[in-house]
Amino acid sequence: MANKSETEALETRKIVEEDEESEEEEETVNDWGDWKDDDDDEEEDSESGILCLFCDAIYSSCEAIFEHCRLSHNFDFLSIKSALCLDFYGSFKLINYVRSQVAENRCWSCRLTCQSNHDLQSHLHKTVNFRDIQLFGGDDKYLKPFLQEDKLLYSFSDDEEGEDNNITSLGKEEVMKELRQFEDICIDDENTVKKFGSETCSANENGKEVSSTSNGHLNIASSSGKAIINVLDSSGVGPSEEKANGKDSRVSLVNLAAKDIKKVNESYFGSYSSFGIHREMISDKVRTDAYRQAILKNPSCFKGAVVMDVGCGTGILSLFAAQAGASRVIAVEASEKMAAVATQIAKDNGLWRSRPQSEGNEQSTGVMEVVQCMAEEVGKSLQIQPHSVDVLVSEWMGYCLLYESMLSSVLFARDRWLKPGGAILPDTATMFVAGFGRGGTSLPFWDNVYGLNMSCIGKELVQDASRFPIVDIVADNDVVTNAVLLQTFDLATMKPDEVDFTASAELELKLGGLESNSIKSNSTTWCYGVVLWFETGFTSRFCKEKPIVLSTAPYFPKTHWSQTIFTFREPISMASGNFSADKTAAIGTDTCPAGRIHLRVSIARAAEHRSIDISLETTGIGSDGRKRSWPVQIFNLS
Repeated sequence: MANKSETEALETRKIVEEDEESEEEEETVNDWGDWKDDDDDEEEDSESGILCLFCDAIYSSCEAIFEHCRLSHNFDFLSIKSALCLDFYGSFKLINYVRSQVAENRCWSCRLTCQSNHDLQSHLHKTVNFRDIQLFGGDDKYLKPFLQEDKLLYSFSDDEEGEDNNITSLGKEEVMKELRQFEDICIDDENTVKKFGSETCSANENGKEVSSTSNGHLNIASSSGKAIINVLDSSGVGPSEEKANGKDSRVSLVNLAAKDIKKVNESYFGSYSSFGIHREMISDKVRTDAYRQAILKNPSCFKGAVVMDVGCGTGILSLFAAQAGASRVIAVEASEKMAAVATQIAKDNGLWRSRPQSEGNEQSTGVMEVVQCMAEEVGKSLQIQPHSVDVLVSEWMGYCLLYESMLSSVLFARDRWLKPGGAILPDTATMFVAGFGRGGTSLPFWDNVYGLNMSCIGKELVQDASRFPIVDIVADNDVVTNAVLLQTFDLATMKPDEVDFTASAELELKLGGLESNSIKSNSTTWCYGVVLWFETGFTSRFCKEKPIVLSTAPYFPKTHWSQTIFTFREPISMASGNFSADKTAAIGTDTCPAGRIHLRVSIARAAEHRSIDISLETTGIGSDGRKRSWPVQIFNLS
């Protein structure tokens, strides 16, 4: 017998279908006599309408509800349903899934958890790429109504016209037969998940297993995920032997996501085949000198050690490790071209170490070997024992620290290959935030172009900048507030999911370092946005002789990472506490500047692989304690 949640969903579908057929078949009307006896009660209930998925609004029809959700909450049900090819069951589960997430103040799309429903309302954003959303399908629990008497579940299918009715084409008995196949399936049962998960993974066209990602993008390789995909295939045919034989022709969501990740990875590693980007990184003196000193100036860490360099590029860090006295250096590089280049460079410098199968072909006295693969695949390409590496080194950082970073690969290598208590370099990473002034925008340039006023261009550019993050250099004297530590990562202990975080910061005017350095304490300064940067530490935990800090702050020499700029939709006026403000004016205006700016910053891995989403919630606080909040801003760094 089918489990309870599946039966409830099926019964819901039966109610909708039988009601539609009641005008055509007399027998159906008689069969559902009890249903029609309740019509009067239902008409009374309908006065209360259908509850919105996200707020307390009530509407009389599904069409009105979905339009409200689209306009007010950036949730386009019909587009999502179409993009994901959802039929009745899929749509049923989507509604229950969204309601369950809203109840926990969690964004249904990026799964960011907010502090309140009000914060969630401000956070809700459009889903740019429906193929890459964090899929809800694959969990039977969403077949059970999240809300009792949820009228939306009994109404949304009324608007489905001209679509293939999979349940009808299968027939009631056939559907029940298919559902009975799942009677013993339990998502919490590890063996069942493995069984069906392996079947799902086997659909990969390359014959390779597709794993679930840590942040849930591919978490549909479960028993129920397999079941729903089979039963609800667009052809309307159940998972019979014929269907099994033709499963390669089905659209596999697992394959689709895996292919997208593979495509992004190929593009990412392919971009590092250009010598230009390696010259830029090696020419970054702050970056390269920090790593060189951390490696060469700490012999207690590297002398006689087995070192693994994740993402070696030209192999420069591996070469430093070899010079520092490492007994073996394993340079891991996913780019085929750069792996060959790193090998040649090691040979040219007398540091190359041949593998056993190469012995007899070339003489080698060095310690460095290059493995062409991703860090997650080292065990397939190299004979190496787990937890046999003494030092793990990598230059993994991206713009805004986390964009396009290899951190997940570094953490995988740490957990798989590093000895207990082994060194990981760098071992800390810290993000900072501060407010910047007019000089951090393009406005000054356009104010006077050969004596001509072109400020209209500058204003338009600033408006455009409020929609996109900008990677650029912000001068020290253009930072108008104090710098605040936003987040710290301990690379020796952190888990991959910790890269998704929410943090708060209080920004106050920096009187000692304003743009013109002559701003009086009773005057105002405009804050046009915030700038983020990071530092990585080679701390005394592992670098006992010479700890090193690599900083990308505006106060230090510039690096190729620059800083990441997030522009407000409108600048916020700020002043020190002794400013005489107009208490009738809005906070953040010229006559009533804010004494402080409260920021709530959320950073999470985006749907697109190796990209990140940043949300910025800004509140100005006046000297009298009054507050003014601006609409949340969502940025995507991709």
